[in-house]
Amino acid sequence: MKRTTTRWAAGTGSVLLSLSLAACGGSSAGDEVSGKVAVDGSSTVFPMSNAAYELLSEENPAIKVTVGSSGTGGGFEKFCAGETDISDASRPIKEDEEVPVCEKNGIEYTELHVATDALTVVVNKDLAVECLTVDQLIKLWGPDSKITNWKQLDPTFPDQKITLFGPGTDSGTYDYMAGEVIGADSEKTREDYEASEDDNVLVQGVEGTKGATGYFGYTYYEENADALKAVAIDSGKGCVLPSAETAQSGEYTPLARPLFIYVNNKSYKDNDAVKAYTDFYIDNLETIAKSAKFIPLNSDDYAKTKSTLEGIG
Repeated sequence: MKRTTTRWAAGTGSVLLSLSLAACGGSSAGDEVSGKVAVDGSSTVFPMSNAAYELLSEENPAIKVTVGSSGTGGGFEKFCAGETDISDASRPIKEDEEVPVCEKNGIEYTELHVATDALTVVVNKDLAVECLTVDQLIKLWGPDSKITNWKQLDPTFPDQKITLFGPGTDSGTYDYMAGEVIGADSEKTREDYEASEDDNVLVQGVEGTKGATGYFGYTYYEENADALKAVAIDSGKGCVLPSAETAQSGEYTPLARPLFIYVNNKSYKDNDAVKAYTDFYIDNLETIAKSAKFIPLNSDDYAKTKSTLEGIG
């Protein structure tokens, strides 16, 4: 399911006020520039890229940015076809599938690390499941899983049917779960679940279904923490809940992950609006990440991102 917008709906007024205050005296990358910027890709990174536009538009409304949310894979399809200027991604570009398409079409790009996310496993608020080991997570979501009741996963869990909700196969969140967490040779999860590229649909599904579980980015959990319950993950050193602190410290493994934007180098060099938007995005990166409820980069990682951006020119 695709979501395309030029405005960030969640808490716009208060967020813009805090962003504007934080940006006072900051970058003037958008001054006296007009034009259009096309962004698409990860639904997880969507709030950041849209927040960057909201902030920039306060200083320069002549720059028009369309931010889509067709999933990381869907975003790279458009990006490598030359249809977008920037691709949001919740995983690195695939070397064996997507890179060759970009190369064939002459699309040169730069990867920019913009934030950290904590992929969050959630359950229905009323379900008495508080923690899962990584092995249990693999048994539940693995491609050959036949588990349909929580008691099959652990005899101490409730005798309750499991209903699964998760991102579709175009999502970088799906790819991360399949490749980095489950780690099966096929890099797939089980297929008998309710899939959607729209994280809001997954939230509603888990909230409204007894015994349900699902997974998505930390932002969407935080926005719906009153309606859902996050499950702690035990990777061998005890149960750890997702948070900014546990993701930055490395405790929340293996579900903490980097988030990216990919910039078309030609667009950046030839389109003043793309350059202004991208420069502004990175100059205000910490503020944008916090406003979108992501985990900001540490000083070393930010310095690398800033240096990488400067290298495009």
